[in-house]
Amino acid sequence: MKKAIIFDFGQTLADASNGFRAAEKEAQKKLFLCLGIASSDDFLEIYRQLRKAYHEKSDFSRKDMWIQIFAHYDIAPDLTLLEHLEDDYWNTVESQTALFPEAMDTLEKLSSKHRLAIITNTQGQKISGKHRLSRFPGLAGFFHEIIVAGELNVPAKPDPAPFQLCLQSLGILPPEAVYVGDDWGIDICGASSIGIQPIWLKHHSVRRTWPVGNIEIPVITSLDRLLDLDTIIPQV
Repeated sequence: MKKAIIFDFGQTLADASNGFRAAEKEAQKKLFLCLGIASSDDFLEIYRQLRKAYHEKSDFSRKDMWIQIFAHYDIAPDLTLLEHLEDDYWNTVESQTALFPEAMDTLEKLSSKHRLAIITNTQGQKISGKHRLSRFPGLAGFFHEIIVAGELNVPAKPDPAPFQLCLQSLGILPPEAVYVGDDWGIDICGASSIGIQPIWLKHHSVRRTWPVGNIEIPVITSLDRLLDLDTIIPQV
């Protein structure tokens, strides 16, 4: 029997896609102007390559990524300016993050039958020192454990450590939990690697090109599907 449901946060409980798109456009425009280079096409290609590389290693420090862009062009960056740009970036993301419409009602109903937890990766937000889930004060009360991986010596997902730490806190074994997330490499593969049953949320309202997974995983397109968990994962 599944005793706990563990969630990712961004694009799982909350939609931040518009915020990320807006933050990326603002950051790219400002960085391009700071660099003073001629070709925007070359700049965008380098930017996207570095962003992909940082995402793949679960490093969400925009400042560190931007330093590498300056290094590519052999230009010394203004580190104070990059810190301000990073604050602006995460403030834009945070201001345009909203819970999925069905999230609160679904969590309330699930919490009567299961222990709930969150494992989310840090995002390097410096100005407040808080993850953006703190914008939703009613959210925390549903969860027995909230782990922001990548902080306080806890490695970021997909490292097994945050998953193991969460299981220990809940007092359960991997087969007794499911993990709900949107990111194939970070969430689905991370949970699966230590024996937690993953559920892949491809929310119907998110405009995104989803990768093709190489293992068979239950897929849902709305959080309220979790209310019928036994139909998603037989014999739970």
